[in-house]
Amino acid sequence: MSKQAMIEAKNLTIGYGDFDLLKNTNYVVNESDIFIIMGSSGCGKSSMLRVLTGLLPPKEGKVIIDGVDMQNAPTKQIQKIREKSGILYQSGALFSSMTLAENIALPLEQYSDYSPATIKELASLKLALVGLKGFDNFYPSEISGGMKKRAGLARALALDPKILYFDEPSAGLDPISSRNLDDLIIEINQSLGTTIVVVTHELASIFAIGNNSIFLNGATKSITARGDPKELLKNPPNQEVYEFLTRGEKNATK
Repeated sequence: MSKQAMIEAKNLTIGYGDFDLLKNTNYVVNESDIFIIMGSSGCGKSSMLRVLTGLLPPKEGKVIIDGVDMQNAPTKQIQKIREKSGILYQSGALFSSMTLAENIALPLEQYSDYSPATIKELASLKLALVGLKGFDNFYPSEISGGMKKRAGLARALALDPKILYFDEPSAGLDPISSRNLDDLIIEINQSLGTTIVVVTHELASIFAIGNNSIFLNGATKSITARGDPKELLKNPPNQEVYEFLTRGEKNATK
């Protein structure tokens, strides 16, 4: 059975002012994909993620998420899509003055009708889901960097999103914590069926978790490769993709 499209980018041009980062780009993220946006520094990966999450409007083209045209649909319809999306930022972006449970409770308090008791229970459940059972009353300053990423993921999962966006999830993590986070991403994808979009340049993570991808070329301002990263490594379509991916060949073939 073929998968349905969860995200469609159509003729997207992305940039700032008169400067274009990417021109006329098209791709599809299928339901339940772990979709990697990759490329060299400055190619527009983070800007692409900002467009997908609604933080940056495209200069041209449109993004369709779960059948909704995010540039032209009614505001209420767009908001419903946003509420079914979760974002994990590079730093975790936790509020330092709140406990982990309070951080996770915040989107539930804003966007649900659950009682305070139910919200507290759900916050504990989300923390347990990411391996932080019993850390409800800890503050971000009291936990490690890897734990902060997990707590940020728990908050991103608070509203049971259909789509999760990750911005360089392994940034700042040691190799073991990075691999543990990769394992958690795979577990969430397989157990919940969540569609996951990841911006990363970390080759170990790309090969460990990705089953679909696009490669952004900053020089041509276009997508120059697409597909499963492991297949792109076996049959690179151009020299730039080859040079980018062969640095992780040992990780890919383990």
